[in-house]
Amino acid sequence: MPLPTVILPGYLESAIAYLPLEKSLQQLGFPTVTVPLRRRDWIPTLGGRSVTPILRQVDHTVKQILLQCNASQINLIGHSAGGWLSRIYLGEKPYSGRGEVTSSVWQAHPLVATLITLGTPHISQERWTRWNLDFVNQNYPGAFYTNVRYVCVAGKTIFGQRRRGSWLAYSSYQLTCGNGNTWGDGITPIEAAHLEGAENIVIEGVKHSPRSSPIWYGSPEPLQAWVQYLV
Repeated sequence: MPLPTVILPGYLESAIAYLPLEKSLQQLGFPTVTVPLRRRDWIPTLGGRSVTPILRQVDHTVKQILLQCNASQINLIGHSAGGWLSRIYLGEKPYSGRGEVTSSVWQAHPLVATLITLGTPHISQERWTRWNLDFVNQNYPGAFYTNVRYVCVAGKTIFGQRRRGSWLAYSSYQLTCGNGNTWGDGITPIEAAHLEGAENIVIEGVKHSPRSSPIWYGSPEPLQAWVQYLV
């Protein structure tokens, strides 16, 4: 039987936006749940502050589905910021965000068979985001845990340029990787969405977010490019 699968929403996103993806995976035989986040749950993390409140909900969701399915491992799907949040969750180094006195550690890598990141900015030049991303990349560079299969999915849809129709992409790519004139999904450039040592995939024609376009990473057709990596 396929492993249970947990979806971790992207930054400032709620679980509701991922219900179609959740349903698609269930129809393919994967018992799937989305971490039950609401948009307001992200408020305490704004300005680069600690993401501990989100990771506590991730841990609770993972433990619940493991118990329900009588399983020892899961597949973890992280969309956008959910991808690098997942890398913190896997880790064994004490984590404390900006302004946080205590530290937490989840050491969840033995529980995760496959980590799939969808349009995740694994690097950033943005001042506030870098606090957390520097922690991730300094402590867990690349496909860090050999017992976890890392699959990083990027979109090749919009080339960033300083002109109408691609200005948002240009600005976002520039803030993420320092180069606006490159390809990406409209928010995350390809070079930021991949990790060294991971199975890196590029899908053409997908937009970044489930709310931004009818065709995003979790839509039925793009899904076929990465669902094969779930176990």
